Amino acid sequence: MPASESSRVGKWSEQEVLDRIEAIRRRAPRLRDEAINMAHGAGGKATHTLVEALFRPAFGNPSGDAALLSLEGRTLAVTTDTYVVSPLFFPGGDIGELAVNGTVNDLAVAGAQPLCLTAGFILEEGLPVETLRRVTESMAAAARRAGVSLLAGDTKVVPRGKGDLLFLNTTGVGEVRQPERLGLAQVRAGDAVLVSGTIGDHGTAIMLARGDLDLETDLESDTAPLHELCSAALEAGDVHLMRDATRGGVATVLNELAAEAQVAVAMREQEIPIRDAVRGAAEILGIDPLYMANEGKLVAVVAAGDAKTVLAALRSHPLGEQAAIIGEVRAEPPGMVFMHTAFGGSRVVDMLIGDPLPRIC
Repeated sequence: MPASESSRVGKWSEQEVLDRIEAIRRRAPRLRDEAINMAHGAGGKATHTLVEALFRPAFGNPSGDAALLSLEGRTLAVTTDTYVVSPLFFPGGDIGELAVNGTVNDLAVAGAQPLCLTAGFILEEGLPVETLRRVTESMAAAARRAGVSLLAGDTKVVPRGKGDLLFLNTTGVGEVRQPERLGLAQVRAGDAVLVSGTIGDHGTAIMLARGDLDLETDLESDTAPLHELCSAALEAGDVHLMRDATRGGVATVLNELAAEAQVAVAMREQEIPIRDAVRGAAEILGIDPLYMANEGKLVAVVAAGDAKTVLAALRSHPLGEQAAIIGEVRAEPPGMVFMHTAFGGSRVVDMLIGDPLPRIC
């Protein structure tokens, strides 16, 4: 055996190691679970594996919060979502308002002006009619506030004990006037990362409504339509990407961004706006607020030179008064999110693994 080859027996060259790491990174995940569990609906690693290993091979390549379609010279955004929140009514909102706002927001962060919705109701036998009336009236009011029409719907009833009172599915359509403006391909190292306000409000409000926390606070869900706030950000500067941080919170959104765009995201802990009630609840539950759900907050990736201008535009809107620049995009290490802590150190912020707050949206 030539000396040059014998010297490499039992070890890899540096390039071979890098190539194998890249191959492993790109390898499709395997769904090893034999049955679905609650973690598959949490928006973190289990959800990601379910989508990548089962849904994507069957249905193709879904794109972000909404898919874009070209129709007779117009670009339309289409999104769908299902709501299973428990309880149905919570401080600051209910399942009906949540369904409308959540669908409007998926369109808005895709750069679309929301136009119309459809709604599917799965009702459990024994659901009080008055409860259903309150939910539908709340949906109608939320649609009026967001300027969208409820065009079509469907109703199914399942036997008692099979539906937990009420589930809702909504589909939304909006129009995108600048279809090439937003997207992962626009994200660059040096971009600023903004959040439009305090994080974790919705997840904490749901826990309080369930009686899981013995806290006295007037905290409410942040459920709200974000289309005006998104428009303000887009008008103010060079926004490259927007996402609404729902299941899995801000940490999951940023991990998805880092993995899909192959960039790194560095956050500054002291810049992240968190209410005292949320921080206290998170400490009691042993949960990082970064993983707690929001229903009225967006994360925006903005060109560094326009970050302060976009921030000012967000803060000028009632829904963005506590907006903040919380970090930046970096080139290395790709796929990683980390936090510069208030104590001067750094820690990795990985994607959510389990399901600490089930049934929150």
